[in-house]
Amino acid sequence: MPPVTETFTAVLREHVGPAPWHFLTLPPDLADDVRESGAGARVGFGSVRVTVTVGSSTWQTSVFPDARSGSYLLPVKQPVRVAEGLRAGDRVLVELTVSRDAAPRSGG
Repeated sequence: MPPVTETFTAVLREHVGPAPWHFLTLPPDLADDVRESGAGARVGFGSVRVTVTVGSSTWQTSVFPDARSGSYLLPVKQPVRVAEGLRAGDRVLVELTVSRDAAPRSGG
């Protein structure tokens, strides 16, 4: 089965806690697709491995289930935010591909 690739726009949010981080929440319909198509790529905490492109930046990471929204959260690390000039509150165009296996990955 070929990988599932979707494009969506979401607002970059900042979570302030012991370690602040930035994330995008996947749209509900995409979250459903990730649940269905990412079964073979699940790793710890129910996360699903993905490849993401934002602007000219592409990286491999995982999306994490979020009980509050019923969706998945996509973390966006500082090097990507800096390279793409992103700040909390920005609307971000994302291309996301769900991995089909749980092979080791780099980056994040």
